[in-house]
Amino acid sequence: MPELNHPAEYWHPLDDGRVECELCPHRCRIADGDAGICAARTNEGGELFATEYGRTCSLAIDPIEKKPLYHYRPGDDILSIGVNGCNFKCLGCQNFHISQEKSSTEYVGPEEMVELAVSRGSPGIAYTYTEPLVWFEYVRDCMKTGNERGIYGVIVSNGYVEEKPLEELTTVLGAANIDVKSIRDDFYKKYCGARLEPVLRTCKILKENGVHLEVTNLLVTDMNDSEEDVTELVSWILENLGRETPVHFSRYFPYGEMDAPPTPVHRMLRAKEIAERELYYVYLGNVGGVGGADTTCPECANLLVERAGYSTNVIGITDDGKCDDCGRAVDFVL
Repeated sequence: MPELNHPAEYWHPLDDGRVECELCPHRCRIADGDAGICAARTNEGGELFATEYGRTCSLAIDPIEKKPLYHYRPGDDILSIGVNGCNFKCLGCQNFHISQEKSSTEYVGPEEMVELAVSRGSPGIAYTYTEPLVWFEYVRDCMKTGNERGIYGVIVSNGYVEEKPLEELTTVLGAANIDVKSIRDDFYKKYCGARLEPVLRTCKILKENGVHLEVTNLLVTDMNDSEEDVTELVSWILENLGRETPVHFSRYFPYGEMDAPPTPVHRMLRAKEIAERELYYVYLGNVGGVGGADTTCPECANLLVERAGYSTNVIGITDDGKCDDCGRAVDFVL
């Protein structure tokens, strides 16, 4: 049987019996017997434990495009797993039953999880559904074990993590999709219970360390979908991450405490139009019937990858990673 509590890393004790967690920018100061904001790290007797280590609440085989990751191993179906807990308190969270509440779990150790991926023919493991970075020790251990077996690791994350644990994770991480919820700090404070700057810092660190990065921005009606917001976000990505960074604009639908109407399709299309002035690869999600999912070559407009839903067809990329029309090296990890 696995131990109930796994020692946490990145924390230090305080003089009054509390501990300060150093994993994310909340820097929770946790009293004995209490958990941090993420509900995944608990002070027990003046020591911090990663109480959700290995305790998997969601497991499925998904297309990697569902993460969404469009430029990393296109067409792969990968083992996707999640944990109870999150260090954000987003209004309208569609996974609140596992991010903010405790659902049933099953312990699966790193070696067993990697073996499960191998047995199911999955070339990678995606840590997703809730917030994988609150599962830091387990995600890192699984990735280390997976890399030894040729199994890559990807995360779908809010990016709210301190620099030191992130730097450690980049040594074993293959790809990340970071949800930049808004380019406005006020949005983060009001709707997520967090701040913007650490998320932008995470994106830069991932890029600087050679991790394949894609960015998702959920456009919420009249909250972060203005032309000014989109323009400012695109400008930041261009300056700090590069025009080759894939960006996914996702359409919002009402859920939970968020009751604004669905994002108008014309605003989604306008966001794509604005972004494509500066960026090579801009995609639309949750918008049926209007396109916005295919990849074309920035040099000659040759169709490189055709997508319909989560069905992916690589049609314009040579075996050595070039456009089969103009010969430009494509911005993909194949």
